[in-house]
Amino acid sequence: MRLETVISDFKEKITKLNDRLQELQNTKDQQISLIDPDARSMSTNRSGKGNVGYNVQSSVDTKHHLIVAHEVTNIPSDRGLLSKMAKVSKDILHTDKLTVVADRGYFKSEEIKLCHDAGIVTYVPKPRTSGNKAKGLFDKADFIYHPEDDSYECPAGQKAIYRFTTIEKGMSNKRYWSSACVGCPEKEKCTTGVNRRITRWEHESILDEMSERLNLNPNVITIRKSTVEHPFGTIKAWMGSTHFLMKTLPRVSAEMSLHVLAYNLTRVMNMIGSKQLIKAIQA
Repeated sequence: MRLETVISDFKEKITKLNDRLQELQNTKDQQISLIDPDARSMSTNRSGKGNVGYNVQSSVDTKHHLIVAHEVTNIPSDRGLLSKMAKVSKDILHTDKLTVVADRGYFKSEEIKLCHDAGIVTYVPKPRTSGNKAKGLFDKADFIYHPEDDSYECPAGQKAIYRFTTIEKGMSNKRYWSSACVGCPEKEKCTTGVNRRITRWEHESILDEMSERLNLNPNVITIRKSTVEHPFGTIKAWMGSTHFLMKTLPRVSAEMSLHVLAYNLTRVMNMIGSKQLIKAIQA
């Protein structure tokens, strides 16, 4: 009888696991959180390991370290979130011009163009993910673009000319290569194919301008670290060893809003005093 009970329990568990597997396969992001249905796995390091929780976005002004805007999301990656936060911040500040500095995790060509179109100047380092560089080959950065004749100059001094345009993932990309690749003495350092092909996005001039800004102002990344990390560090210190107390995205968003309100009020009181703050609120 005991063996029959054990077998019956195993069959019941298998049925439940199969039901859960079916539920998992039907989800959009292939994730199910049993504790908080809105929480998602957030990668915290390059190894891919992370915690189940939320991704808090914020923009902070560099002068007073006040949180201008924030949002709680369950989107694991910061890519795709730059322009939204930048535009919201611009609207809140009621300004025609805005400069935004973000880390390389926010780098996405389309997002940088959206900021450019909205009159927002961006400083976002490009991720170091070059496959060719990892193989010991010339990186795209080693090729010099000449806008006057729409061509690239390769490290060997040869000209890679425009060949054709392709549409990939909704983006229009131009392709370039040189006919001199076959007999080039630098070919082993450049490509394993017949020609070294270079891809250029139709709006890549915007990325080139941003890259030039970063080269001229390398200290802006240091400013970012001492700006946006300040409020996060303070709020985390207040929270101590605990995490968010609420569950589900709307409730966690409300909890984070209270933290932001408390931080900003404390920050303003430290700058101008509680009496001046009360006068400003009553005005």
